[in-house]
Amino acid sequence: MNMPAQTLAQKLIARSAGRATVTAGEIVNCKVDLAMFHDSSGPRRLKPMLESLGASIWDRSRVVLVMDHYVPERDDESRRIVRIAREWARDQALPHVYDSQGICHVVVPQHGHIRPGMFCVGGDSHSPTGGAFGAYMFGIGSTEMLGVVVTGEIWLRVPRTIRMQWDGKLAPGVVAKDMMLHMLGRFGMNGGQYQAIEFCGTAVQALGMAERMTLSNMSAELGSQVGLIAPDDTTLQWLAGTGAPAVDIAGLYTDADAAASDACETHRFDARVLAPMVAAPHSPANAGPVQDFSGTRIDVAYIGACTGAKLEDLRAAAQVLRGHRVAAGVKLMVAPASIQDQEAARSEGVLQTLVDAGAQLFATSCGACAGYGETLAENANVISSTARNFKGRMGPASTQVYLASPYTVAASALQGRIADPRECLQGEPG
Repeated sequence: MNMPAQTLAQKLIARSAGRATVTAGEIVNCKVDLAMFHDSSGPRRLKPMLESLGASIWDRSRVVLVMDHYVPERDDESRRIVRIAREWARDQALPHVYDSQGICHVVVPQHGHIRPGMFCVGGDSHSPTGGAFGAYMFGIGSTEMLGVVVTGEIWLRVPRTIRMQWDGKLAPGVVAKDMMLHMLGRFGMNGGQYQAIEFCGTAVQALGMAERMTLSNMSAELGSQVGLIAPDDTTLQWLAGTGAPAVDIAGLYTDADAAASDACETHRFDARVLAPMVAAPHSPANAGPVQDFSGTRIDVAYIGACTGAKLEDLRAAAQVLRGHRVAAGVKLMVAPASIQDQEAARSEGVLQTLVDAGAQLFATSCGACAGYGETLAENANVISSTARNFKGRMGPASTQVYLASPYTVAASALQGRIADPRECLQGEPG
């Protein structure tokens, strides 16, 4: 008997549920391959609940803890939170702990923990980043994480799939962040509510893993549970560089018949005509082409976060800024996404280029993206490579945060106003 056609999401869920197939809408119980949480979402919440139950971790080898939200510690409260995490990690003898190594959504895959075919959960809303590797990964709250940590299982309702198919080739200076802001402008922040979004098409296949991670990460802004990309040779080559074990990716894609079924809908985009995008305060969905915002004064330019400060992002900013200085009165803040990316950027001369242009370097942590650390001024106009620009998230409620790609952030820092990076890249190699 022929097996029913399945989407990539259905295949990943079926695998974790020990089933041959699953149907959109049904509720299944899944075995978890990896549970990730950080200093904010993890021990300070899980430790007292586990103690009250007299329960223990189901499998320490499948737990990853990252200290990234409250480091470096700046006050007594942050020191208390990080101390709890460090002491709990030691008491539990956790084998996978990354302390002040960078942002969890970057550090965890950089160490080979997320691989195609896995079913993972994370204690952070941007956990769908793992979908860039062909893994089913989504964010959950502390109570759900307690259940996972004790049982190693979680239930879910099998979602329908929305395929975002990008055909053609992106122009120089236009990147994954622009793709995502365009989709948010079209569909809004609930456009994929509780669906599985799958990014596909030639433009997606041409992206490197860092860019794919940006797409999957910001599927959370679309309201989806996961943001999947079918694994391919690009995925395998990247994983090989992390030392991750070899994995079979055969069959990890959406079947053609499933793509045409009621369990799936497809939206098509032409990457060739996409312009650099900007999202105005106070929502990532307030997005439009950069020319709609040209001339808007900028006080602060922030290159940081899991969507905007990986090595490729730092290279992009350096390409714009090389040989130039930021405009007078503009503060350029750079917070690399991980120690690994920071050191690679340093060895390539990318960091020096940014510093020579006037950048101030900050810790490899969530930092200002999560409203921690450097305080932004009242009434400041900020252009940022982060994923969110909600009122008060990065500073006072009066702070106006615009979202854009690292290319656009760098170009705007150079001009002192929101600017089209393509103007700065004329004559540069693509």
